[in-house]
Formats: sequence, structure tokens, C-alpha cells
Amino acid sequence: MSIDRYAEVVSDLDPAEGDVETGELVVTDDVLVKVFALGPDAELDPHEHAESTNVFHVLEGSATVLQDGESERVDAPGVVLHERGVVHGARNETDETVILTASLCPLPS
Repeated sequence: MSIDRYAEVVSDLDPAEGDVETGELVVTDDVLVKVFALGPDAELDPHEHAESTNVFHVLEGSATVLQDGESERVDAPGVVLHERGVVHGARNETDETVILTASLCPLPS
């Protein structure tokens, strides 16, 4: 495996319209980094992590990021901080696949 895990994991993701596919880039005892591929019209449902900070990195495309009832379009490259307990999610309102990572730290106990 290459030191850079991104290309290998993302190459397996090809979501259809309305679908979300995921892969794990990093999994350790204290951090999780997942990659999300959102097909056109797909949504990562709003949720929260009471014990963890979550950071989205929009790497490809334009995601509409949801945070505490607000939404904002974030173009790649973009970084969005979600503090502990903040409801967040993302949706793809474009015709292209959107790729973003979510980093979660610390992992919930």
C-alpha cells in the first residue's frame, strides 16, 4: 500500500445518482478519517457527535454543507469545522460526484 491512501480508496467509489459510498482512509485508536462519495442528489444525513470534533474536507466538486439548520455551498478545496455536538451533514446539488473526507477525533468512547 502507498503512503498516500486517497487514490486507492477513492478509486473503488462510484456512487449512482442519490447514493453515498464510503471508504476508510485512517482508523486508529484516537482518529477516524472516512471518505464519502456523494452521487448527484445524494445526501449525508444530518447527525451529531456529542463527544467528538468533526472536520469535513471537500476535495472534489461542490458540496452543500449543513450545520445547525444552516446550509452553505463549499467548493473544493474547502474545510469545515463541526464542533462537538453540532448537527451537520452534506448534500450534492450538482450533476457531478462530490468527494469529501470527514475526520473524527477523539473517537467516541
